[in-house]
Amino acid sequence: MPLRTLAALFVLLMLWLRPAAAEELSYSRDIQPIFTQKCVACHACYDSPCQLNLGSAEGAARGASKLPVYDGGRTRAQDTTRLYFDAHGAAAWQRKGFHSVLDASGAQAALMARMLELGRSSPPQANAKLPADLDIDINRLNQCALPTEFDDYARKHARAGMPFAVTGLSEAEYQTLQRWLAEGGKVQEQVVQPSAAEARQVAEWETLLNAPGARETLVGRWLFEHLFLAHLYFDGGETGHFFQLVRSRTPSGQPIDPIASRRPNDDPGNTFYYRLWPIQGVIVHKTHITYPLGAAKLARVKELFYSGDWAVDQVPGYGAQRRANPFETFQAIPAQARYQFMLDNAEYFVRTFIRGPVCRGQIATDVIRDNFWALFQDPAHDLFIADAQYREQATPLLAMPGQFDEIGDLLGLWRTYRDKRNEYEALRMQAYADAPPPSWAHIWTGNDNALLSIFRQFDSASVRKGLIGEVPQTIWWMDYPLLERTYYQLVVNFDVFGNVSHQAQTRLYFDLIRNGAEVNFLRLMPADSRAALLGDWYQNSGKIKMWLDYQSIDKDTPTALRLPEQDPKRAFANELLTRYAGLNARPDPINRCSDGRCYRPNVAPELQNAEQVLSRLVSRPAAGLRVIDQLPEATLLRVELPDGRREVYSLLRNRAHSNVAFMLGEELRYQAGLDTLTLYPGVLSSYPNFIFNLKSTEVEDFVSAMERAKDAAAFEQVATRWGIRRTHPQFWFYFHDLAAQIRETEPVEAGELDMNRYQNL
Repeated sequence: MPLRTLAALFVLLMLWLRPAAAEELSYSRDIQPIFTQKCVACHACYDSPCQLNLGSAEGAARGASKLPVYDGGRTRAQDTTRLYFDAHGAAAWQRKGFHSVLDASGAQAALMARMLELGRSSPPQANAKLPADLDIDINRLNQCALPTEFDDYARKHARAGMPFAVTGLSEAEYQTLQRWLAEGGKVQEQVVQPSAAEARQVAEWETLLNAPGARETLVGRWLFEHLFLAHLYFDGGETGHFFQLVRSRTPSGQPIDPIASRRPNDDPGNTFYYRLWPIQGVIVHKTHITYPLGAAKLARVKELFYSGDWAVDQVPGYGAQRRANPFETFQAIPAQARYQFMLDNAEYFVRTFIRGPVCRGQIATDVIRDNFWALFQDPAHDLFIADAQYREQATPLLAMPGQFDEIGDLLGLWRTYRDKRNEYEALRMQAYADAPPPSWAHIWTGNDNALLSIFRQFDSASVRKGLIGEVPQTIWWMDYPLLERTYYQLVVNFDVFGNVSHQAQTRLYFDLIRNGAEVNFLRLMPADSRAALLGDWYQNSGKIKMWLDYQSIDKDTPTALRLPEQDPKRAFANELLTRYAGLNARPDPINRCSDGRCYRPNVAPELQNAEQVLSRLVSRPAAGLRVIDQLPEATLLRVELPDGRREVYSLLRNRAHSNVAFMLGEELRYQAGLDTLTLYPGVLSSYPNFIFNLKSTEVEDFVSAMERAKDAAAFEQVATRWGIRRTHPQFWFYFHDLAAQIRETEPVEAGELDMNRYQNL
């Protein structure tokens, strides 16, 4: 055989024997799933360390910034940095001060690659507590090292590689990311496209929202300002598909070009169109505030807003006054329609300002109790709805602060709006004193949004339909002006990028709104009991605040409710639970055990036994259950059944305060001995603080150990035996199983949870 032929055969043989080239990595298939599993739990929303958001290709390409979003002391508002709105593409973001974490620099690997290598070089000890000097607090100072600063960062912070202070990547995940980064870290956005069924409904809604005519324009504007925050989903839509309502320079049928105004009620400029834009990237639970759309909702909007004969000659303009007083801006729209639209989905609206989309809400949450219930006034018995003359008098007094943020004028602005609010409260008190006394018919009971429970976990909070937990210290009874003002003050007009003056005005006025909702509830109580109830809510320094800033209450006008003088609030709560049992979306025999059966009747016997035992932890003050002192705000209990199933419970710590009337000094008003626990099935927080995992046969041992744990050393033994620490080898399995629980029980509400507040117990 000729030599040339032999050589050719040898080459063919070598090609055949050579290993196949590694398949090219795909960002959407290979990289984003790793980010979702191991990174998004910290790197999403405004509280992402260094603003590095790894929930999408756009966020990964944007990179990191040294400028934090949360800065309570800044004297000037800073530029907004909202993904998909304020810039597009890596180059545009870099002009706004961001730096790449994906690009290699000369002989140096990409910043992300070096951060991952640093994390790999100093793995934590399995299921051990992290070193006490490793700061994992959400308020820690993030270094946000530039590529040129990394060597110095690594020397000073050897244990601060990525993933930070948690069980790291698997070997396969690590090698995949490092290979991807070595090959250039290319990203490709996997764009969400509406299905045919969704596209039809998008077209219907955009047609309605952009209909010509002054009346239609005003309604479209009001609806936009009330739905801009929502993750909208459609009847018959695809699982995981959500939309947001935006203002676009382009009409329906063309690619969306969003108008990136600071607030949704800022002047959009020239011609614009309301558009429904598919939400891109990973859905994270903390920003996932859902709202349903469909044929029934479309018909309801038309019924509420277009069935009457009201008219408007001219659409109001934009500006500070229009933002400050939406009651004036939208006064042409029947108040009944506006209020009823909000009541139809009251849980959504309360979520927007209680749970919020800003991911760190102490500016708002330290003005509320750790647990309370919310009810709503029936529209037929809301004087702002039913009495046109009263509405005309009240409307000018309902303006809200926060539109001007001059530091030097903060006190003057505050006094102006406080005095207006108190003038309104005096007008309101007199009007209701002259009206029929409130009865059970005055409480709205239109659907299962009528009864809501709110739980605060320091700088976050959650809302659930139904009445959960023991009868709380306070109950809110909201009418339309209270609900609408809270929504505008904390959602529409709130600027997370604003300065200290704007944030202080927001917090101070919300204090007045909370007080208004509490005082409105007092109208349901016997007149002689109101002063004592109010005194319990505003103890110690709270009495000074009552004297300084609050309008006096009505102690004379009777209620039509026949309640005993002795503990009328509890009697009211018991009657409420009985009368409206059909609307109470979440009955709660665990926390309100009245017949000895402290468990849900419709669950497996093993769970009934577990809940009966767990109920020993709830509704007991910390003075009698010392372990409460050791628990964080939101603990999750994962109970495994013999057949392989599991149930997840939220164990929430309700911190007690003498009052919540001041912006500063919360720790001075803390009443630790009165703290209690609420236990309820499901995941009731976007921010788990700790997980305990136990078999159903271990529940008795667990509860007994908790009852005996009177100090930190005893509690550490509980955490060592049953706790899932950040360093647990299977941490990510247990952590993501919480989100799996939500997917199984409330699939529309499912999203990735946040671990920025997961504690080192």
